[in-house]
Amino acid sequence: MDLGISGKTALVCASSKGLGRGCAEALAAAGVNLVLNARGADALEATAAEIRARFGVQVTTVAADVATEEGRARLLDAAGSVDILVTNAGGPPPGLWSDWDRDDFIKALDANMLAPIALMKALLPGMIAKGWGRVVNITSGSVKAPIAQLGLSNAARAGLTGYVAGTARQVAQHGVTINNMLPGIHATDRAISLDTGVATAQGIDMATAKAQREATIPARRYGTAEEFGATCAFLCSQHAGFILGQNIVLDGGAINATI
Repeated sequence: MDLGISGKTALVCASSKGLGRGCAEALAAAGVNLVLNARGADALEATAAEIRARFGVQVTTVAADVATEEGRARLLDAAGSVDILVTNAGGPPPGLWSDWDRDDFIKALDANMLAPIALMKALLPGMIAKGWGRVVNITSGSVKAPIAQLGLSNAARAGLTGYVAGTARQVAQHGVTINNMLPGIHATDRAISLDTGVATAQGIDMATAKAQREATIPARRYGTAEEFGATCAFLCSQHAGFILGQNIVLDGGAINATI
């Protein structure tokens, strides 16, 4: 399918690896030029070089922490006017409700709520002026089914979801859509980290830890960054203009809900 977005420009956050990279590669395959961001310069440059070689699109890199004002300013300055924004950031650490103080919540909000909002506020006016734009926020399945030990993530990402719900309906008349993608477990570094924690806590090997988690997923496997990216690219396409303000779960059926 021709997504109809060849020649457009996308800013993709946290895109040196994992789900962010999956989104970047799928957009590049559709002919979209990229502004890639991550905190680690080495991994970012390696990813950019591979995408340029594979897809022949223009790729600009900005190594910066978008949770900070300075990092966002450098990223936005380098990006200029973009047609597509994909926000993404690693989740805050797990714990118990009694573990977290105000500083922990502020850090989580900065990374997983306030940074995406700041990027949208900066880039939406340009999209509105052009009469076309796409925003996809990578959040978490915990927005739909909260995970007890991820209280910081639950809170911050739920706040972003509420902001998007209203904002998406205010900008839709200008040809701009905003949607959220809610991943479950995918075969990324995050899954390796989670499985390592289980293996250590239970005294089992990694293969057993992974098998235990896969058994809780109706699809009986982890998702892939490639299929996640393909969904992102479709939401950014010319064919998805009537999809807005949605929270799209990609979890292999792990969340047992009808709505």
